[in-house]
Amino acid sequence: MNDRLITHLRHVDLAVPDYDRQLEFYTTMWGLSPETTDDGIAFLAAAGSPEQYSVRLRKAEEKRLDLIAFGAETPADVDSMAERLASSGVQLVTEPGTLLTPGAGYGFRFFDIDGRTVEISADVAVRKHRKVEEGESIPVKLSHVVVNSPNPEKTVAFYDEHLNFSLSDTLSSPHMGEVMWFMRTNRYHHSLAVARGPHVALHHASFEMRGLDEYMRGTGRLMRAGVEKVWGPGRHMAGNNTFSYFLDPHGNTIEYTTELEELDEDTWHPHIYDFSDPEVTDQWGTANPMSEFVAKQSFNDPDRGVYVAPPV
Repeated sequence: MNDRLITHLRHVDLAVPDYDRQLEFYTTMWGLSPETTDDGIAFLAAAGSPEQYSVRLRKAEEKRLDLIAFGAETPADVDSMAERLASSGVQLVTEPGTLLTPGAGYGFRFFDIDGRTVEISADVAVRKHRKVEEGESIPVKLSHVVVNSPNPEKTVAFYDEHLNFSLSDTLSSPHMGEVMWFMRTNRYHHSLAVARGPHVALHHASFEMRGLDEYMRGTGRLMRAGVEKVWGPGRHMAGNNTFSYFLDPHGNTIEYTTELEELDEDTWHPHIYDFSDPEVTDQWGTANPMSEFVAKQSFNDPDRGVYVAPPV
């Protein structure tokens, strides 16, 4: 249907000052496994995912989003993407080559139009994973990542033009205009979304749970433990997925979700949903109402990593 070369989302990498606290949270509370850890860096895997890791934590003086990583099918596709981006004037951070992260593989990094680092890779070794069992309230995989941009129209156009992401749906309102764009690189409704925000930052990272029961068990576990819940539990209209948003110890918003919609890409036509309609934000009506508090938490802190490549 197009010359889309990106196949899926691989991982999201975070730099954190309080490394030990973040590592404890993401493993003990959130349910990821410390697949590989070294001095000041940890690669955390989701039990049901073949990806080597879904989250990388790196100890740093400043909080930032280090990078977002996507997969391609072959090294030739990686080379084609690097050539396409470079010829269009996109700044490459690294040339295609062997990756030095767990699972190795072949990939490169570049700055997107907002200055965040993006990695594209192929031939990463498949991790030994397992089927998440009934009742296990741990992430199966990384579902999607949402980013904030002060000029989201340009960000959406960048991912459309250079990376062949497809628009699935848009959120709008009578007072604010368009505020969020859901973009896909496979049949799932979105692996990336772009939100209108006051500055470049991570909006949230979302993790797929086994099913509704496991999603609710995970939500309840965090609530009982006193982890700050931003929004949920509920079910969105765009994507038809469930949501429970929490803050990690450094104030990044992270989500438990399940049942993200799978589309027939040949027949799908994007909707524009009015998010001032309560049923658009939460079909169930069980979540706390969308408010300035919810929006502000999702704005996050300004990203200190814009146009600065992570050291590893």
